[in-house]
Amino acid sequence: MLPREELLKGVENRDIIARVIDQAERAIKTWEVVFTDFLSPPVIVEIQRQFKRLTEVHLLAWGGYPQAERQRFAIARSELPLEESQVELAALDIEGNFLFDPANHRDFLGAMLGTGLVREKTGDVIVLGERGAQVIVVPDLVEFLETHLNQVRSVPVKIRRIELSELKVREPKKKELTTTEASMRLDAVASAGFGMSRSKMADMISGGDVRVNWKDISQSSYIVKSGDLIAIRGKGRLEVGEVVITKKERYRIQLTRFM
Repeated sequence: MLPREELLKGVENRDIIARVIDQAERAIKTWEVVFTDFLSPPVIVEIQRQFKRLTEVHLLAWGGYPQAERQRFAIARSELPLEESQVELAALDIEGNFLFDPANHRDFLGAMLGTGLVREKTGDVIVLGERGAQVIVVPDLVEFLETHLNQVRSVPVKIRRIELSELKVREPKKKELTTTEASMRLDAVASAGFGMSRSKMADMISGGDVRVNWKDISQSSYIVKSGDLIAIRGKGRLEVGEVVITKKERYRIQLTRFM
């Protein structure tokens, strides 16, 4: 048996992690590869942090492409190999003419959930503009969506299963920059990285639009460190790289912005 109480100590997503512990124990007992539902980035990070101390099992997260936010874990005994191809995923093309009635991420997701689908069974939604979208789901739901998802907004749609290699994923653009700041406060580092005023950044932080390592942060004075990932809703992500203290005791920070 796994050290359940130790693994659950101080976690934020207790119910989800408790289910993953159950699945991990099943993987140990049956020598089978067990799969979770799709999980959000904060949950993925927390599970990886809690489970990395274990020697009995190992986990592999995969969502269909390298930048996928929502992913499933494959869980197996540590003696068994795990590869991305083992994670059970299916990709669907949602095709329609959205030229005169554009649909966004929320529209496509809402239409799928309107069929009775639960969020945990869906991965990322990739919006393709006027021709529709692509979505990643658990394989068991392919036939269900082919039958029941007929419309998004006012637009009739056709559902077609595609290979994961056919996903039209846009590679994120990267911009490397260096800034020197008096402190490692979130508002200072993020405003420099995203090229906006510190007061506007403070408003975005207090408004709940900023996450650090996928956790919502509402305090501008939050201290970031090397390796942290700062995400702003609708603006992209910022990775904090090497930090060097200068002779004037300021912080020279290497940043990578993903757009």
